[in-house]
Amino acid sequence: MSGGAAEHASTPDDPENLKLITLARAALGRTGAAQGAAVRDTEGRAYAAASVHLEHLTLSAVAVAVALAVSSGAGGLEAVALVAAQEPSDSDLDVVRDLAADGVVVWWTDARGTVQSMIEL
Repeated sequence: MSGGAAEHASTPDDPENLKLITLARAALGRTGAAQGAAVRDTEGRAYAAASVHLEHLTLSAVAVAVALAVSSGAGGLEAVALVAAQEPSDSDLDVVRDLAADGVVVWWTDARGTVQSMIEL
């Protein structure tokens, strides 16, 4: 991960962050994709998505979830959850930064929902 991010591993105390993890896990389970993600905008709305791997289109779950938020009129993000075997990529973090509100948090968990890291941007 690139500079400007603080990384910690803990379980979220906020039920809204736990909800994001649950939504991301559900997106992963529903689709069987490589990744599931959910984002919460600054209005409190949540958007869940799975990664896309087609012959002519490949998008991470974070990119799809952020695109859903933007296309629904979100002006900023306050939290992100990624369920995946690998940590958020630098490009995923850059996509989040494009729409991040102050202090946005990115939760990375495994498929069971065990937090692997919490990144503050």
